[in-house]
Amino acid sequence: MADFLTPQGDDFSKWYNEIVQKADLADYSPVRGCMVIKPYGYTLWERIKEELDRRFKETGHVNAYFPLFIPMSFLEKEAEHVEGFSPELAVVTHGGGKELEEPLVVRPTSETIIGHMYAKWIQSYRDLPVLINQWANVVRWELRTRLFLRTTEFLWQEGHTAHATREEAIAETLQMLDVYTDFAVNEGAIPVIPGRKSESERFAGAIDSYTIEAMMKDGKALQSGTSHFLGQNFAKAFDIKFLDENNALQYAWTTSWGVSTRMVGAVVMTHGDDQGLVLPPRLAPIQVVIVPIWRKDHERAAVLEAAEALYHRLQPRVRVKLDDRDGFTAGWKFNDWEMRGVPVRLELGPRDIANQQVMAARRDIPGREGKTLLPLEGLEAALDALLAEVQQGIYQKALDFRERNTHEVTDYTAFQSAVETGFARAWWCGDAACEAAIKDETKATTRCIPLEQPGGAGQCVRCGQPAAEVAIFGRAY
Repeated sequence: MADFLTPQGDDFSKWYNEIVQKADLADYSPVRGCMVIKPYGYTLWERIKEELDRRFKETGHVNAYFPLFIPMSFLEKEAEHVEGFSPELAVVTHGGGKELEEPLVVRPTSETIIGHMYAKWIQSYRDLPVLINQWANVVRWELRTRLFLRTTEFLWQEGHTAHATREEAIAETLQMLDVYTDFAVNEGAIPVIPGRKSESERFAGAIDSYTIEAMMKDGKALQSGTSHFLGQNFAKAFDIKFLDENNALQYAWTTSWGVSTRMVGAVVMTHGDDQGLVLPPRLAPIQVVIVPIWRKDHERAAVLEAAEALYHRLQPRVRVKLDDRDGFTAGWKFNDWEMRGVPVRLELGPRDIANQQVMAARRDIPGREGKTLLPLEGLEAALDALLAEVQQGIYQKALDFRERNTHEVTDYTAFQSAVETGFARAWWCGDAACEAAIKDETKATTRCIPLEQPGGAGQCVRCGQPAAEVAIFGRAY
């Protein structure tokens, strides 16, 4: 099965398209630019959703739902917002066989309709803060699409909050960036760089946009989550006012933040190899697969009975699957589960049963090096430890790759070379014209201005003008 996967080194883009389909994550739909998320891929998204949702609720947020259709006039109230989204809008002009009095936009993001509702709900400082998240689908009319990474319709969460002060809204924006960073590192095993977007890269209508940037295995960047400080822009557009403690009328301060099904693509491209997916145990739909092995017909019943008993024993502790399919060899099953990225495979045969042991094979370490015999006694604790090792090992491998392919550069020739294979970390003047020239000359964009800065000052890597901040540059999806 793995033999039919294009090697990453030959054509990374082709490898990605193949693995998404061969591992049963998603398929193309009859509607151009849209995807069908298959059960295995959707379960991976559910794991992402569960872990993020838990973090949102721990930080005081609650879930709600807002309409899919938004009046066109709502988007037009915030000029920068509608200008930023106009090329991507899907607009409904007819409904029920009649032309609509006002066109409706299929939700590209919900700041406007939520702003409208917040204006109704918020009257006093006692109504603040409002901390709402929604899990939804959105539509952005993309010309060039790729499964999970960029599709016309995709799934996401979007948080929208309103606050009494600028300081509270900024603290919320940065808190949610921290939540995304924590999730990416500890659940997705993805090392990310949290930072601020440049003015030209920020969200339409935001004062400041923050991002977590990850490096994929081809050296390109993937924006994996964003958090936006919207200031009072949307509050003024939608008249979100409140009476403060001194009975004075004030505009609220708002934020928005989101992670989408693009995170599935991030997991695939950060960890996958030429044999298929490599899934971090904390997100994997199946953490452990049991493969019963026998050579003679009379061994079959005893091995299957022992494998089923082991499955029921482990089920309360880990997400486990028993592969008792007939008509497939053990070797074929090994390849199948490697393609699907299951973190640990347990092989159980007659000799293992006799010796009260099981052979454990790690997905992240191929061949004999990744195999170890585990006693059946105390197996639960041993598997917990092994899964933790796999999780940490996958993260460390991704971190090492990023560090090897991130280059501190001080001259433009070295910069141009660095962004061909990875990230360039360099002083930048912050000028939009300089940024545009870099993009035109190298195809690299300003991924972020990291929150962690070296201090002091330097000279811009391209124009040589004084620079107060270091930025990360790279080619991106």
